[in-house]
Parts: sequence; structure tokens; C-alpha cells
Amino acid sequence: MNKTVIIDYDAGNLRSVANMLTFLNCPFEITSDKDIILNAKRIIFPGQGHFEQAMNNLDKKGLIPVIKEACSNNIPFLGICIGLQILFEKSEEAPSVKGLSVFKGEVKRFKEGKIPQIGWNKVITTNNNKYIPNDYFYFVNSYYVVPEDKSIISSTCNYHIDFCSSVQKGNITAVQFHPEKSAEAGLTFFKNWLGEYQ
Repeated sequence: MNKTVIIDYDAGNLRSVANMLTFLNCPFEITSDKDIILNAKRIIFPGQGHFEQAMNNLDKKGLIPVIKEACSNNIPFLGICIGLQILFEKSEEAPSVKGLSVFKGEVKRFKEGKIPQIGWNKVITTNNNKYIPNDYFYFVNSYYVVPEDKSIISSTCNYHIDFCSSVQKGNITAVQFHPEKSAEAGLTFFKNWLGEYQ
């Protein structure tokens, strides 16, 4: 299959991501079909919302093992916002709910400032970065990931504290910001990521 797949889990920010892919002339399909997802050229998990709701919706659709399999099968995977957070083991937003545990670590809530953080913030990339320009990106988040393995961090940001704003490991790219709402910086990011997997 030559299409990029946007995972439909009855939540998230599907339309903005779809609009970005349409603008870039990238063929895509929005689906929750397991076979289509596992045969995708690329997978995007867009996000807005609550950790528990996202995991519950994935569980109801039988998509938890599908996403884990896709990540382990080297299918290019992009997680956005909650799509980053669910890759970890647990979150302070829903302490009793298990994440996908693709990465070890947890999701913590900001303790200072106006919560959620809403607006543009400067992202500082690390040596592990492959796709993100050093630029301002648009954030809407009350929580941030704390990876156990610091080597997967591909960018950081500051909102009263320095926090991880993206991770990169192999086929998995995941960002806390919303590249689909980040104007030229977001466009550059999508071009870089899509261009890697022609």
C-alpha cells in the first residue's frame, strides 16, 4: 500500500492533519481497519484529548496490539500530542491506565504557569533530531513526557521548566507540539518526515 494512514480512534485532530497532507499532495486514508494500518506506507496518530479516553478508544477498536505491531515492524510512525504521550508507560492524567509502553517513562503534569500551555513556543533540537527545524511550534498541552532513555529525545522546549517536546527512535517519530497548526515550521517538518519515506 502506498498510502499514508491517519488512525481514526474517534478522537484526535484528524481534519487538520488531513488538510496538511492534502496541501502536500500526499495520498492518505483515515481508517481504523487493522489490515490497512499494518500495510500502510506511513502511519500518523494525531491527538488532542485525554490519555484515558485515547487508550479506551484504542482498546475498544482493538488497535492497541496493532499500533505496537506497526511500531515494531518498522512502519514509519508519527505520533502528535496525545500520540506522543500514549507511547509511554503511564500518565499522571490517568494513573490507573496503562499506556502502550513502546518507550519506558511517564507523562507528567506541568506544575507552574497557566495550564494548559497554549500558543507558540521555541523548540530546541538535539543531535538526535531528523525532521524538526529550530523554530517556533504551536502547543496545547498540560502534560509532557519524561523518557527514561534520554537518548531518544529529539527536541526540548521551556515552559517554566525544560521539557521533552519530541522523541525519535528508528521508525518512530513523536512530537508534543502540533505541526499541522504550526505554519511554515510545521510545513517544513511534514515535508522532511514525508520525504524520508518515499
